[in-house]
Order: sequence, then C-alpha cells, then structure tokens
Amino acid sequence: MQATSSLPFLIWLCVMALGGLLGWGAGAAVGWGLGAAIWLATFVGAGLAASAVRITAEWQRAIVLRLGKFSGQRGPGLFFVTPVIDSVPYVIDLRTNTTVFRAEQSMTRDTVPVDVDAVLFWRVFDPQRAALQVANYQQAVSWAAQTALRDVIGKSTLAELLSDREALDESLRAVIDQRTEPWGTRVESVEIRDVTIPQALQDAMSRQAQAERERQARVILGASETQIAAKFVEAAESYRDNPVALHLRAMNMLYEGLREKGALVIVPSSAVNSMNLGGIAGFTGLANMHASLMKDGGAKVPPTAPTPAVPQTAGRPSELEPLLPPSFDLPGGGLGSGG
Repeated sequence: MQATSSLPFLIWLCVMALGGLLGWGAGAAVGWGLGAAIWLATFVGAGLAASAVRITAEWQRAIVLRLGKFSGQRGPGLFFVTPVIDSVPYVIDLRTNTTVFRAEQSMTRDTVPVDVDAVLFWRVFDPQRAALQVANYQQAVSWAAQTALRDVIGKSTLAELLSDREALDESLRAVIDQRTEPWGTRVESVEIRDVTIPQALQDAMSRQAQAERERQARVILGASETQIAAKFVEAAESYRDNPVALHLRAMNMLYEGLREKGALVIVPSSAVNSMNLGGIAGFTGLANMHASLMKDGGAKVPPTAPTPAVPQTAGRPSELEPLLPPSFDLPGGGLGSGG
C-alpha cells in the first residue's frame, strides 16, 4: 500500500508561491533572467521539499529504503525522508485482515467430495518481513490458506468435518500460521463457514438418520412394554389373594369404558362368570322392563314362555332374591312378594 497525503502538495504549493513572488521581484528589480532562474530553482526546491515530508496513520508503518537498501520503518504520524536518496515503497497495515477462501471438490479421507468455505483472520506483526520476504503478502496468505484447507480436508473424514468444527479450525489455524510466519504475519483464527456435500449423499444420510430415529423409538417402546409388564405382574400378585379388589377394579374399568358415548365394551366370558355379571345384567334388564310397564299404567304383560323357577334350598331364600325390589313380580310367576 502506497502512502498518500495532501500535506506534500500543500508544501509544494506554498514553496512555489513564495518562489514566484521572489522571482517576480528580482525580475522587476534586476532583470528577468534572474527572475527565471529563481523560478526554476523554486520549482525544483518545491518538489524536493514535498517529497521529504510523509505522514502515516496510527495503524500504518512505512518501509523506508535508502538507495535500494532497507533503512528502517517509520510511523505513525509525521516523518521526513531524504529526497532522491530515500524512498517509501510500502505502507503496511497492522490491523486485522479477513480473507475468504474455499476448496471445491476436495476429497476427504473416506473419499467423499465436498466443497468447504472458510474465513481467515490474520494480521501483520513484522512489517519489515512482510515487505521484504514476499512480493505480495496478502495474496500469499490467501493461497497458503487455500492449500492448507485442502490438506486438512484430505486428512479428515466427512463425520469430522460435520461434527468437529472447532478441532478442525484449530488444526487449520496452526498449519496456516506455520506457513505464513516467515512473512511476518500471524493467524488469529480460522472459521469453517459451510460444508457442502453431494445431494445424493444428503438423501442417504437423511434416510439413515430417519432409520436411526425409528430404531430408537422401537427400543424405547420395547422398554416401556417391559416396564408395563412388570407392573402388571405386581398388580396380579396384589389381586391374587384379594378377589374383591379384583372385582372392584374390573367394575371400575367397565364403568370408565361405558362413560364414553357410543363405546363398545368387550368383556371376556371368564370375567363375566367370575364376577356373576350375567345374572346381574339379566335381572337389571327385567327391573327396567317392569319399571317401564308400571309407567304405562299397568298395561298387561304379553304372554311369554314360562320362566323356569330359580332353584332354592329348603329353608333358605334364593341368592338372587335380595337383588329384586320387594314389590317386583316376575312374569308368569317366580320370585317376588307381589303387592
């Protein structure tokens, strides 16, 4: 970067104005030949004075060569050089620079072509080496970063590129810093921005991830079934010696199922027999039919087939008799006290 400032032009303009006035006065007083000589000397002196004054910013350092050899670095601020003898070919920026680079169709260690985008943060810590050791240090850093990125990709697998970004960033930073350190530059950090893989491989990885999620779901479901079975075993142990609790639990399950509107409940025949649900349901139906007939004003009951009498033990009422109301008469005779 070349140093640029308006101060040398202002100095040249002031010297030219002063020399012009002196030449005009000398030409008018002595002769115009002397005036022309003063003007020529003023022009040469103004150029030399302007070239001797330089300014650099706070973040810049100027490289000074004297007769082609390194003389030193100047700045920041105002400094002077010897006209004609000294020159300032470069002004080095010491601030942090950013360089975006990429590696296209690079093969990983497991032979997968990928495109990788990365950004490099670096700065110059030695302006002398940056100016004298390499022709264009900015371009050299960019090419060194790109080749280092390809080397790191070739030593890594696709899974490492996708999951272990921090380790790859640190490895890439160390490689680039080692290559660019002789040029007076220091790499502060490297960040991989994006990794692009072929579309077919993306689809395959998506299917693999979906299959893995389904496998995990089946494993979790199997573990849940095992836990449920263990709880059922514990419940069976509790109900084995307590049939009343088992019947209450079964009745509660039937009640919960019948609460749903339009629900269809299927009860095993063994449960019906064990809980005497058949007799209870039959007598409940007869009680509902009797209540309906009484509501219609005692309408006559249509003739039906005779109902077999419930066997009773001598001197002992039927076990089902307490389930009927005192005024209930079975059609065609049977249990009930009849009012």
